[in-house]
Amino acid sequence: MSKLKLTKNELKRQKDDLKRFNRYLPTLLLKKQQLQFEIQTIEARHMERLTAQKNIEQEVLKWVDVFGEETGIEHFIKFKSVITDTGNVAGIDIPIFRDAEFEVISYDLFFTPLWVDRAVKELIKIYRIIAELKVFEKQMELLKDELRITSQRVNLFEKVKIPEAKRNIRVIQIYMGDQQTAAVVRGKIAKNKIVQVQS
Repeated sequence: MSKLKLTKNELKRQKDDLKRFNRYLPTLLLKKQQLQFEIQTIEARHMERLTAQKNIEQEVLKWVDVFGEETGIEHFIKFKSVITDTGNVAGIDIPIFRDAEFEVISYDLFFTPLWVDRAVKELIKIYRIIAELKVFEKQMELLKDELRITSQRVNLFEKVKIPEAKRNIRVIQIYMGDQQTAAVVRGKIAKNKIVQVQS
């Protein structure tokens, strides 16, 4: 840290800095709260989708286990792409899940069991949820990263910059007050000497 200059210009600069820090801090605090809220919301939606995935899997297992035939059903579905938009949360661009595209590979209807059609549809639902969960995870990663940075800035302002500016202002004001007092004392001493010389 550079040495503090004990001048009027430095006092003005420190007061301006303090005013600026106090103006930015509420904005940073608001951003921090908004990020925390969004992360909680996404975590709740993530849990909802996980529960939905488990429910579908349990439902499918009830009737797939009954048939017990090995069909290699997972090979009937080919993942194509995830469709996302871009959303903005507290100035951060995040992906928003819209849909996932799959291609159903044609299979011989005469040689596959009847339940395969329904199983393919249910498997696509599960894969779509998995794609959505990955987008939620990316959103949380981006927002948690920004929350970490914002929290660091809040701490910097609250614990370092604002107290430092206040301390510097106090030091400069004390120094300038001492200088002013010393000037008054010197002036009185000089006046007394002039009076003594003239007498």
